[in-house]
Amino acid sequence: MRTICIYNHKGGVGKTTTALNLAAGLSRQDKKVLLVDLDPQGNLDTSLKVSAEYTLHDVLTGKLEIQQCIANVAKNFDIIVSTEELAKMEYYLAQEENSRLLIKNVLGKINNGYDFMIIDCPPSLGIINQNALAFCKEVIIPVSTDYLGFDALKKMPGVINAIKEHYDSDIKISKIVPTLFDKRNNICKESLANIQTAFPEETTYPIRNNSKLKEAPKHGKSIFSYANSSNGAKDYAKLVEDVLAMT
Repeated sequence: MRTICIYNHKGGVGKTTTALNLAAGLSRQDKKVLLVDLDPQGNLDTSLKVSAEYTLHDVLTGKLEIQQCIANVAKNFDIIVSTEELAKMEYYLAQEENSRLLIKNVLGKINNGYDFMIIDCPPSLGIINQNALAFCKEVIIPVSTDYLGFDALKKMPGVINAIKEHYDSDIKISKIVPTLFDKRNNICKESLANIQTAFPEETTYPIRNNSKLKEAPKHGKSIFSYANSSNGAKDYAKLVEDVLAMT
């Protein structure tokens, strides 16, 4: 099973959109996918209109086993949701001696024949995110194609290296996904060129600014279910192909 964090310590770059549509796209390619929401805002739950009885918080506090929190979204597509209660876990984890292993110990118990586990991380470097990054083997970094987006991206290799050293992890940056791209905008074009120059091997085809990507969550659907012929669907389909092509 490939374990992938969708992470950037900067907000507003399309992490949840990327996590949701990458997971949905992979499931449509006959890959069994588990999407895990680590964001206390619970945007994945809202975006997919999932009726989950239990959340990740119930597992991390020892109330339930991880298998009891898995809800089905569609064929080959399952999810573990989160709520605002997860925000309380930062304080709880800070008091625990084995906090650095909690996510690994919990998610490591999952054995349902999944091909991919995609973890949507909030924009922070708190203990929960550190746990997730230490557990995963790959990180995909969505980055907005603007000046501040590229500035934040330049700091990400240092963050990942710090995780590798502190947690003895072998996580790697597998893909960098330029988002919110508008070819008519000079800043977008300049930022994309900078991203491609700085990370030539990792940078994927850009995700274009697309109204359908913004509308899909309102209808509780991925971009493929909501508007399969849109630019958003075409761009995320290319990302799915890129991820599947990796060995």
